[in-house]
Amino acid sequence: MGFEKKEYEFLREIALDSTNTGCFINGQWKATGSVVTSVNPSNNQTIAKVTEATIQDYEEGLQACSEAVKTWMAIPAPKRGEIVRQIGEALRSKLEHLGRLVSLEMGKILPEGIGEVQEIIDMCDYAVGLSRQLNGSIIPSERPNHMMFEVWNPLGIVGVITAFNFPCAVLGWNACIALVCGNCVVWKGAPTTPLITIAVTKLVAEVLEKNNLPGAIFTSFCGGAEIGQAISKDSRIPLVSFTGSSKVGLMVQRTVNERFGKCLLELSGNNAIIVMDDADIKLAVRSILFAAVGTAGQRCTSCRRLFLHESISQNVMDQLVGVYKQVKIGDSLEKGTLVGPLHTRASRENFEKGISIIKSQAWKILVGGSVIESEGNFVQPTIVEISQDAPVVKEELFGPVLYVIKFQTLEQAIEMNNSVSQGLSSSIFTSRPEAIFKWIGPLGSDCGIVNVNIPTNGAEIGGAFGGEKATGGGREAGSDSWKQYMRRSTCTINYGSELPLAQGINFG
Repeated sequence: MGFEKKEYEFLREIALDSTNTGCFINGQWKATGSVVTSVNPSNNQTIAKVTEATIQDYEEGLQACSEAVKTWMAIPAPKRGEIVRQIGEALRSKLEHLGRLVSLEMGKILPEGIGEVQEIIDMCDYAVGLSRQLNGSIIPSERPNHMMFEVWNPLGIVGVITAFNFPCAVLGWNACIALVCGNCVVWKGAPTTPLITIAVTKLVAEVLEKNNLPGAIFTSFCGGAEIGQAISKDSRIPLVSFTGSSKVGLMVQRTVNERFGKCLLELSGNNAIIVMDDADIKLAVRSILFAAVGTAGQRCTSCRRLFLHESISQNVMDQLVGVYKQVKIGDSLEKGTLVGPLHTRASRENFEKGISIIKSQAWKILVGGSVIESEGNFVQPTIVEISQDAPVVKEELFGPVLYVIKFQTLEQAIEMNNSVSQGLSSSIFTSRPEAIFKWIGPLGSDCGIVNVNIPTNGAEIGGAFGGEKATGGGREAGSDSWKQYMRRSTCTINYGSELPLAQGINFG
């Protein structure tokens, strides 16, 4: 078994073994479901085995979580922030090991794996400060001797369903904020990254135990679609945060809406970079490379479409093809690797299907366009010269495939940027103020993330993360995203002896 290999010895440092129990329920590790195998996408060999949750396990976990809510809500927010601070310290102590696990099990290169774990740590730090700033507003009352203000209270339980491409960072965006807001968390990690789910949960569990708090405050499940469906249907969970495809996200939204629950959706992206005729070409090429091939094109913010002003298009393409040919593809844990494998065999097959469609329509492949024959799920980063009207441009091929399209005017480029159903991230490279301010204004990009002279990916936690249209409209991490995890009450107190009515109504 792969877990016994010398290079995997670090897994014992984060409390993993060759066989693992995949559910943390009411402060205990237990699971009665099927046994699945965690696989290294660099060679498709077994890392370890995990026992998944059943619906019975889920129900036991939710009952305990529903009781734990009463304890957690009653703790003052700054004290909850202290617990999240300790979680951040626990993660920080295992940063290198957890980052290596992300690379091993998901397939992203080691610097990205470590960076992902750092993102949760940063979210913990952010949430600690936020725990003292969950402020409402004082609202002037039109009635004498009346005080009107807003009070924010916890929702109760927040369900978090995460995807394979960011198997722990997205948990951090949600859980850190949800916890300081006074909510318990129920986490279903991606089925193909169960070891990350277990390793992170174990660190959280240790902090709760050390502080004599109910373990059910943080409940986690390794499992498949049936656990996700149970979370979506469960009226005990007022808010469900889901990260994944637009197709599945729409099903989750419908299910949650049917019970009048709230949804926070982070779905597909079909992100574009515009390079204007006055752009810093060297800066643009570096940014495009990272945006298009980082995480092997498996970020929701990866650049899929590249719009080049016709006057500089050949220059950009020549430089871009040159750097693509120098990219080192290989094992995600090997030093110097820039592009690791796709996450699964199915992902590689999907890449092959996409390339077949491109070839069948006679579009020009400038570089790449093939799978790499090996034990792993490696493919060549690919650049395709194509028409904006090609149907494949409208869909998100979740891999390192970049479509290049020429344009003549800024207005034309903006129209092309906005022409797809997704609306997550976008970027323009220019130095002209009039172009910049049109791009970020009402007649510019229709995305939730609108950048200038930086890539489409690599968002900071301080801003609200999310997108419009088929991307789902959710916002996570910074800014005022915390408001989604709480319920707002508008409170009015009459401290006088009269009963004046609003709008000057006289009721006798």
